[in-house]
Amino acid sequence: MRWLPSAAFLPALALAGLLTPSARAQKAPPKLAVPDNVILETEIEYANPDGQHLKLDMARPKTGEGPFPAILCIHGGGFRAGSRQSYDGLCIKLAEHGYVAATVSYRLAPKYQFPAAVHDVKAAVRWLRGNAKKYHLDPTRIGVVGGSAGGHLAQFLGVTAGVKPFEGDEGNLDQSSQVACVVNYYGPSDFTKSYGKSVDAAQVLPLFLGGNLEQARHRHILSSPLYWVTPAAAPTLCIHGTEDKYVAHEQAVWLVDRLKAADVEAQLLTLEGAGHGFQGKDAATAEKAMLAFFARHLKPKK
Repeated sequence: MRWLPSAAFLPALALAGLLTPSARAQKAPPKLAVPDNVILETEIEYANPDGQHLKLDMARPKTGEGPFPAILCIHGGGFRAGSRQSYDGLCIKLAEHGYVAATVSYRLAPKYQFPAAVHDVKAAVRWLRGNAKKYHLDPTRIGVVGGSAGGHLAQFLGVTAGVKPFEGDEGNLDQSSQVACVVNYYGPSDFTKSYGKSVDAAQVLPLFLGGNLEQARHRHILSSPLYWVTPAAAPTLCIHGTEDKYVAHEQAVWLVDRLKAADVEAQLLTLEGAGHGFQGKDAATAEKAMLAFFARHLKPKK
């Protein structure tokens, strides 16, 4: 259950998913070239829970009337590692396609357990809405994408709009944290069935949930997007490989089936033979599907 950023998001870091958390922390992301038609702003504070000064990086089109649709990007790392900078490249690419895109930091386990990370990404959505005029974004058209642990958090946003215990108490509380659509790269949907189907669930989940399945079963249920699906959930695209050893492909199948049963638009793109983190043709296929899904749900109808 490694839950690291997809190579489809940032090809230059395709090997990063193979590193341990400590090794990743020692390697600074490469300096990215910013196209002339994109503005990239970094180190923008969006919330400050427990004095943590959470920040985001934002890329947006340099020209155009707007308001532009927005996409929140959530990094992976097993809820205990990873960095928002790993998605700066994705944000730049999304800005080139006409989006305001932000990649966010959130509080990590084991110091901060569930639902702290959920509170943080919801605060990030509210921040985008609260600053819509400043950054020329459309507050009615905000999507979210994440990979692995980030996929879980993205999916949680999609199924818990208006659920007060998950909102937290930090930042722009007069705004909604609802999202218009979700792209979930190999994020887990049911933690109660992760053990035995993931090479590292037994190490990762107790840190995030305060105990294993026997010790903290109810928290495993509360933190699983599958159990929060209602007819009000956001349209969702799940992208998952059949050979994923960290988050089993069946996790996406269960989620999409549950969403469809609730009459929510849901799609599953299955990549045969792909593991956890896509490369080459798989990365390109996934990225094409992601962009098409966002265009359909966030771009104005012509």
